[in-house]
Amino acid sequence: MKIHQKYIRRCIQISKNGLGSTRPNPMVGSVIVFNDKIIGEGYTSEYGGAHAEVNAINSVKDTSLLSSAVLYVSLEPCSHFGKTPPCSHLIVARKIPKVVVGVVDDNSLVSGKGIAYLRAHGVEVIVGVLEQECIASNKRFFTFQRAKRPYIVLKWAETLDRFMDVDRSAGAEKAPTWISNGYSQQLVHKWRSEEHAILVGTNTVIKDNPKLNVRSWSGKNPVRLILDNSLRIPYDLQVFDGTVMTLVFTSSKVSFKEEKNTVELVYIDYTKKIPNQICDWLYQRKIQSVLIEGGAQTIQSFIDQGLWDEARIFTGAVTFGTGIKAPTIAGVVAESINISSDVLNIVIPK
Repeated sequence: MKIHQKYIRRCIQISKNGLGSTRPNPMVGSVIVFNDKIIGEGYTSEYGGAHAEVNAINSVKDTSLLSSAVLYVSLEPCSHFGKTPPCSHLIVARKIPKVVVGVVDDNSLVSGKGIAYLRAHGVEVIVGVLEQECIASNKRFFTFQRAKRPYIVLKWAETLDRFMDVDRSAGAEKAPTWISNGYSQQLVHKWRSEEHAILVGTNTVIKDNPKLNVRSWSGKNPVRLILDNSLRIPYDLQVFDGTVMTLVFTSSKVSFKEEKNTVELVYIDYTKKIPNQICDWLYQRKIQSVLIEGGAQTIQSFIDQGLWDEARIFTGAVTFGTGIKAPTIAGVVAESINISSDVLNIVIPK
């Protein structure tokens, strides 16, 4: 079993190369082993491209070895026709005699069917190697499948005296009040590239005029989600620059300039639980993860409804004395990281 763990661990490692590009598909890694030597490996391509098993098989130079090799994969091979043909069919066609699977796919289109197909065609299948590690590596996918909502990451920066912002007058400059340093700010852009969507409230947009995109990193921009009940946000702010799909959650029926095809109004009932309605809508839209960046009221509303999976909290080496208090959260610090003068705490639910 230890040899299986070794190669499944490698599958998990290389699967991370697909972070931010495979959605809504899961990140999967696959390696092919002959005589305890890796002869091929691959990970899931950008959505619409080849899956990990296909890329691994195609990377093998001497294909005659496949009939005596073992294929390792972090997630069950698919058995249905989607954007690409079924991986389980290719494994059988290439006469690979043994497959080791990290975890069964929760997607109802797969969910054991890939394993059943392989076994029905004479392939030996071992299932459940480093299962929890495989689930953790695909936390967005499994949360989406099991909880029927996106994986939710809360992010904010607070001062040593636990303020998120200073009190700003209505006529103040539309720019953020920085608490974290440049290294932390760049890390946030990396996080944005990894998540499917990013969400902020009305006041954050009006006060900060943020772009909510990936500028200090490489990768895809997340879908922008804006809470704006009465459509107060001026249309000339950067969230409406037309460069990224922007969804505005509102209850207002007033006229809205929708000449940009990258802006869409989503109507919800602001008298009911807003986070729950947003999660339901995002699930229907197949948005698998969301990074919630502010403000304090928006973040607190998701905390109060128990709709969060991790919080990434920067503490900068500054104090404000007064201002907008940071959200209150109860959880367990899973990791604490020093980023120059900032401290980053990764908090998970108890």
